[in-house]
Amino acid sequence: MAELYWQALTRDIPFWAYESDLLIAEAAGELSRFSDFRGPEVNGKVTPETLFRSEFPGNLTGPYISQLLWKDIPFGSADIPQKYRTTLAGSDHMTSYEEWLDIQNGSSPREPIKDPVPRYIRNGRDLGEYVHYDFSFQCPLSACLILLSYGPDALDTNNPYLKSATQGGFITFGAAHILDMVTKAGRMALEAAWFQKFLVHRRLRPEEFGGRVHNHMNGSAKYPIHSELLESSVLTQVYSRYGSYLLPMAYPEGCPTHPAYPAGHACIAGAGVTILKAFFNESFVIPDPVEACLDGLSLLPYPGAPLTAGGELNKLGVNISLGRDTAGVHWRSDGIEGLKLGEAVAIGLLRDYSSSFNEHFNGFTLTKFNGTKVII
Repeated sequence: MAELYWQALTRDIPFWAYESDLLIAEAAGELSRFSDFRGPEVNGKVTPETLFRSEFPGNLTGPYISQLLWKDIPFGSADIPQKYRTTLAGSDHMTSYEEWLDIQNGSSPREPIKDPVPRYIRNGRDLGEYVHYDFSFQCPLSACLILLSYGPDALDTNNPYLKSATQGGFITFGAAHILDMVTKAGRMALEAAWFQKFLVHRRLRPEEFGGRVHNHMNGSAKYPIHSELLESSVLTQVYSRYGSYLLPMAYPEGCPTHPAYPAGHACIAGAGVTILKAFFNESFVIPDPVEACLDGLSLLPYPGAPLTAGGELNKLGVNISLGRDTAGVHWRSDGIEGLKLGEAVAIGLLRDYSSSFNEHFNGFTLTKFNGTKVII
């Protein structure tokens, strides 16, 4: 919960500025002091370079945002720049108890303050807005189209048509096959997520837990909330800025009206990313890497370490899942474990289809989120 408060307070800080920003340094310092923080650390410390990321392979390399959320999307005869609608800095919601309670009781939310200029994703607010309006399998579909545009070099080395001088893949091991599997896996993963949400876990959303924190802190209720959260500096910061201990929400309507665990976005992203790791070469280096400038109006060359398809796919999954945390609607474990559930669904789908190919095929090889290599 403390991490979510910090994500809310730092929504408008560009990822590019994390290394020098004082509030980011304060967030990293406080999360380092928690006795059971589950995010990545360096020598036992959360740093600005690890803040709000995961330990999946490739996730700590390069910019916070995946190349697959910045590169133009080849869409038939058009190229679509990945500039998206966002809201203005400071457009936070449900920070007063009256507004928070109205939303709990089903009242219509007030309109968000829209930014009239579309931007490349440059901060937590932009990322939260991307996962506010995206359709179910938008991110893996876009990633698939980008990777396909790189040609045969980007395909997995086990693809049976790479060694053929006379044939190419299409309905199997080509674009039609990969696109179908990405979309198919997304719906299956969502079904698995909804089973877990309603029939197993039924976990409370952060928005409602923020109400408990607020009522506990002002003495109107008493809950068994961990002392490390109650004594954290982030609660003082939230109260100083908003006059309440509620979790500042990026979405005026607050959380969806279904349970938190696991995150549907994460399950779909985990499934789609796993399919793409099976069909594409995870070691393929993304050409001409970029990063968004401070105002998100343009992309600049990224001069750092090479970024591989596998690493950027892992990063894409984490961006989509933890981007919902930045908006205030999910917990870290909703996203991280949701990605793993989607991965399991996709592996099952690949296994189901593995005996149906007529080609001489040595199997799909991919690296799971935990770094384990599997062959299907």
